[in-house]
Amino acid sequence: MTILKGTVKNKDKQPIEKVSIKYNNTGTITDKNGNYTIRIPYKEEITLVFSHISYKTSTKKYIAKSRNAVRLSVILISNTEELTEIVIKDNKRSAKGLKKIDVGVVKNVIGANAGVENILMTLPGVSNNNELSTQYNVRGGNFDENLVYVNGIEVYRPFLIRSGQQEGLSFINPHMVQNIDFSAGGFQAKYGDKLSSVLDITYRKPTEVGISLDLSLLGGSVTFEAPLVEDKLTSISSFRYRDNSLFVNSKQIETNFRPKFIDFQTLLSYDASDYLRFNFLGNFSLNNYNYKPISRSTRFGTVADPLELNVYYSGEEQDNYLTYFGAFSTEYEVNDFLTLTSTISSYNTQEEEHFDIAASYSLGEVDTNIGSENFGEVDFSEGIGSQLNHARNDLDALISNAQIKGKYKIDRMQLDFGIKYQKEDIKDRIREWEIIDSLGFSIRPPNQNINNNQPYQPFEGPLTPYQDIRVDNEVQINRISGFAQFSERLFMGNNEVWYNIGVRAHNWTVKANGISSKSQTTISPRGQFSIKPSWRKDMLFRVSGGWYSQPPSYRELRDFNGNINVDLKAQKSIHIVTGMDYSFKMWNRPFKLTTELYYKDLKDVNAYTIDNVRIRYRADNNATAYAQGLDIRLNGEFVPGSDSWVSLGYLKTEENINNKGNIARPSDQRIKFGILFQDYVPNLPNLKAYLNLVYNTGVPGGSPSYSDVYQFQNRLRDYKRADLGISYVITGAKRQYKTGWLSKFRELSAGLELFNMFDIQNSITNTWVRDVYSKTQFGIPNYMTGRVLNFKLSIKI
Repeated sequence: MTILKGTVKNKDKQPIEKVSIKYNNTGTITDKNGNYTIRIPYKEEITLVFSHISYKTSTKKYIAKSRNAVRLSVILISNTEELTEIVIKDNKRSAKGLKKIDVGVVKNVIGANAGVENILMTLPGVSNNNELSTQYNVRGGNFDENLVYVNGIEVYRPFLIRSGQQEGLSFINPHMVQNIDFSAGGFQAKYGDKLSSVLDITYRKPTEVGISLDLSLLGGSVTFEAPLVEDKLTSISSFRYRDNSLFVNSKQIETNFRPKFIDFQTLLSYDASDYLRFNFLGNFSLNNYNYKPISRSTRFGTVADPLELNVYYSGEEQDNYLTYFGAFSTEYEVNDFLTLTSTISSYNTQEEEHFDIAASYSLGEVDTNIGSENFGEVDFSEGIGSQLNHARNDLDALISNAQIKGKYKIDRMQLDFGIKYQKEDIKDRIREWEIIDSLGFSIRPPNQNINNNQPYQPFEGPLTPYQDIRVDNEVQINRISGFAQFSERLFMGNNEVWYNIGVRAHNWTVKANGISSKSQTTISPRGQFSIKPSWRKDMLFRVSGGWYSQPPSYRELRDFNGNINVDLKAQKSIHIVTGMDYSFKMWNRPFKLTTELYYKDLKDVNAYTIDNVRIRYRADNNATAYAQGLDIRLNGEFVPGSDSWVSLGYLKTEENINNKGNIARPSDQRIKFGILFQDYVPNLPNLKAYLNLVYNTGVPGGSPSYSDVYQFQNRLRDYKRADLGISYVITGAKRQYKTGWLSKFRELSAGLELFNMFDIQNSITNTWVRDVYSKTQFGIPNYMTGRVLNFKLSIKI
């Protein structure tokens, strides 16, 4: 016998999963990368049949002339021009409540942070009012409640990030992605212990040599991929560089600022045999954030009563975020039914946040008298003051884990199980203080019970900073978690049914500054049920939910003053999600309508405040909360051959802190509307346009430090943004040159990107300024980026 290997792809050179390959009574199917292996007789002519429900069947006659492994790769022709994003032939993913996102759309989507997270912002239930951040809220949750996996390995975000412009590059490299699955709630037990969502990314395994190059005014990337050592070893690596100067220079604050971010990732895979595979995923990233503000001028208020804030700065901020990540995994196919995967990984982040920034401000009324000589200028100052912010914060976190997972599959039944041990070691040094001065009088913290009637009566007590945190934390967290779940696909009459039941367990112990907590354990049962009736209409109904727990991370253990609560409990939530998928044709083109209704009941909630992207927890479990809403998404070929969608989400989420009554949570984004639209010129199909439009109603605008959030429930203005991209495909999958210099390129395109094309002023949070006379604090909006034009060039050889 001889081993025959190969890859099955479509005409766009994309691998096809689950292609049936048969001869006589022997057969196999392709994996998610389109690869297959089958044993064939030596020196005997056979007829191989390659078949797939979405492609035309192909037959190949073949004679193995060697006993060594030989290769045969095939290209299948599609039965239809319908996109896989719309015509879901594999109902299993939809039954699980997972949304499959087309990688091709991700590469073309327009946004300040183009990539996987940017396309999530167009989905219902997902929001973020900060275009410089890759973080996102899902159905009333916050940034820390989302699971992100790359090749089955959980990845993390930096700890000390305060603003979106500090973030730089996301861990997920869109140039290496093969598959994207996303769940906004009600996910399976095999995923981890978080409250909101799962983003499951799979990097691709190369089947041919290729180099991709992307260049723009915002930076660039280069990606190299190749099969090596007789296709047993494959490698894909990517280097990225980003410079956010274009966006920063469009903001209201005049700065001397050039943020630079670099990132390198690699994925190595080695097939030791048909049953044993080794993989290594590595990442290195460095974010340098050197920020020197100069001045700021912001007008706000109403037309009848406009105010203007003028600020002059001195000092600077120097932040560094250095991250290392490595993961080694082994996949062993014990037999035709059982597959075991073991993984060891380590994540290390070294973060420095150092700044001394002094700000002198004046807050005044603007002259609105049209006949006045000073029309439009400040004619009366309501507040004059200054503040000094200082920090020398350093954090070193090492997160290491080892896990083993298994999959046992017989026919239409599947059992998944796994166990994981994780150790977290965090060293955190906090030296941070703030002094606020108004008309020469130092403002003391509001939590000091001192009668203060300055400037009318003198005060002779000691002067203390408005905010002063001096803490050294050494924290170790040990975790053991495991899961088991059973899935089955069956038929009830002519109706197709799929169900999943599972349970997770998580035990953890915290030791902080020599103080140990008692060991805590959570149990999380979960389940899913889906049915596809045998109706003429293509519809699928599903219900999912369970008990979801989120054992605290270091960020959640730390309270406003930097102190650690070692006995903090896990936040808990009961999820109920019902949904429906309806696939149909309109204008003789495919469309799909997805609707989901959800409710979350939360207890032991760890309430928090948010400033830009910095989350500060109370760390006391003294709140309850709920979230409810409706998500609707319609996607399809609004333009023939191009996938677009429209999404609408409604959300209401409230919390009750210390039994004071319900108030809106910081993520209470009531209405979300998004459009991702792709188009092309009919007579010039290589000229393409992409529109990304988002509208979000305003969220609660936050509150000053140490204030009562019940007294600050005003909302920010609605968030509105439209990004437009225009590109021309010089050469690509449908337009290849056989001669000339263009024949060297598999893909070559150039285009322009117009971010925030209507130049709308969106605010992410407020700066709070005190008027010494009325003792009123004004919330001055901090606006995001303005209109920016970018040039982009993409090359693949």
